[in-house]
Amino acid sequence: MNKIRKDDEVIVIAGSDKGRRGKVAARVDADHIVVEGVHTVKKNVRPNPMKGEAGGVVSRDLAIHQSNVAIYNPATGKKVRVFKSSGEQIKG
Repeated sequence: MNKIRKDDEVIVIAGSDKGRRGKVAARVDADHIVVEGVHTVKKNVRPNPMKGEAGGVVSRDLAIHQSNVAIYNPATGKKVRVFKSSGEQIKG
């Protein structure tokens, strides 16, 4: 079951981008997601005149594991945890 879906606002809780927030851009597979502005790398791209693409350095967002993010609550400004059974927010 996927708790984190596309267009959810998330905060990174582990890794080199810990503390950064972003919107989920896509789900790569059952366990990995792409978050805008998180885990960004630069890639050198060759020009392709057949497609009309220019070459150069392009920034790309790579996938991260969904266990390294938590859903962000903009009202409180913190990550949110809820009880599975009742849906109540867990304090603390």
